[in-house]
Amino acid sequence: EIDDASDTKPEDWVDAAEIADPEDSKPADWDKEPEKVVDPEAEKPEDWDEEDDGEWEAPMIANPNFKGEWKQKMIPNPEYKGIWKPKRIANPDYVHDPNVHVMSKPVGTVGIDVWQVKSGTVFDNIIISDSIEEVKA
Repeated sequence: EIDDASDTKPEDWVDAAEIADPEDSKPADWDKEPEKVVDPEAEKPEDWDEEDDGEWEAPMIANPNFKGEWKQKMIPNPEYKGIWKPKRIANPDYVHDPNVHVMSKPVGTVGIDVWQVKSGTVFDNIIISDSIEEVKA
């Protein structure tokens, strides 16, 4: 089966699994604190020269009371219908071949790609045959 290329997603299909909670609102004091504040423990260096170095300003540090960007709480979307997938139809190009395993020419080469994550694995006695009796012998 394959996806039906002519099938389209309905206009009213809802893809969003979560939505912003309409009852959630930003607290009034959320934006009151700045992101950085003057370091209260900073002291002007003893060798600071205002003529050469300019007016001393204390360094800024991250504000422990800063809450960051406010984001509305997310809740499950009651109208969410899941991930839309087109309906499946029979593959018009598929043709059943009961003899797909039958080869017209003998096998000339075989490639084996081995990917191992642990060293020390040994592969030995590999047999390729078209005879069950030969394999079992």
